[in-house]
Amino acid sequence: MTRLAGDPGVARWLRFAVGFRLPAENRDWVRHELTDAGWRGRTVLRHLAVIIPVCIVVAVVLGTLVPAPAWLSLTMVALILCGSIFTVTAYADDIRATRLRQHGLDVPDDPDLGHPAH
Repeated sequence: MTRLAGDPGVARWLRFAVGFRLPAENRDWVRHELTDAGWRGRTVLRHLAVIIPVCIVVAVVLGTLVPAPAWLSLTMVALILCGSIFTVTAYADDIRATRLRQHGLDVPDDPDLGHPAH
């Protein structure tokens, strides 16, 4: 897969996934990331890059510091993943609008939603 102009690289991508604003040289990439086809899937992937390390920490803490059975650790991780992925997919349009405004880009009007993005 070819890289887009303004592709931020791994370190900046991780900063973007966490919620930081990228420099102006990455605006075209941000526009593509948040408006082109597949933007919802990329939003979930960015969220997974943030939440999976949290799940690993929870599993390690429950497995080592707290005398909890393995099934409890797995259940907690599954609950965290399912709940957070559901929340991100449910609010993907608002997340996208906020991130576009954060980078000084126009928020597209989505008539299929029945209302403009906030």
